[in-house]
Amino acid sequence: MSRAKSVKTEMGMGEQADERTRCQNSPAGVSRRAAMRAVAGAPLALQLSVLPTSANDAIAELIKGAEEKNAAFIRGDMDRWAKLTRIASDFTLMQPFGGPASHGFDTSPKRLAELAKYFRNGEAKLEVAQTYASDGLVVLVMIERQHAEVGGLPDQDWSLRVTEIYRKEASVWQLVHRHADPLVQRITLEQAATLARGRTED
Repeated sequence: MSRAKSVKTEMGMGEQADERTRCQNSPAGVSRRAAMRAVAGAPLALQLSVLPTSANDAIAELIKGAEEKNAAFIRGDMDRWAKLTRIASDFTLMQPFGGPASHGFDTSPKRLAELAKYFRNGEAKLEVAQTYASDGLVVLVMIERQHAEVGGLPDQDWSLRVTEIYRKEASVWQLVHRHADPLVQRITLEQAATLARGRTED
């Protein structure tokens, strides 16, 4: 595998869910059905308000951290990204370039230096579509609006649809799963069928 191709596969860190992972919360004094109605029909600010204060604080902290680490990653500031990111030992990544899930993430100085050369002059903003929280787990569903020079290509849009799952270990929130794909813009059935066949064009 060429160095460029090897580096490309790391972009799923986004800056990086399984359908079976569902985190539900029902605060004391609020029925499960009432809590679900509140979450389904309210904007993000109201959704946070039905959670315990500790969950609100955790979600706000993780959103801020996700925005900062993603901005650092897409501009190639890997030292900053590494300081902001805590990756769990059982971390899984489903990358925007497809393929099977990868396990773990190489944060060695050599690897970070390679990534720093690969991602250049990027800017990013985070749009949060939904959040979920339970004891010890937080899920962020986001769109990473970003552009950058990637892999020697000219600057272009590299926005991603992203789901990240965080797990609390002691007092530290660790990233345990990231799923990212580049399908921010809608595609046709025919285009989706072509991708499903493992091709980019017919």
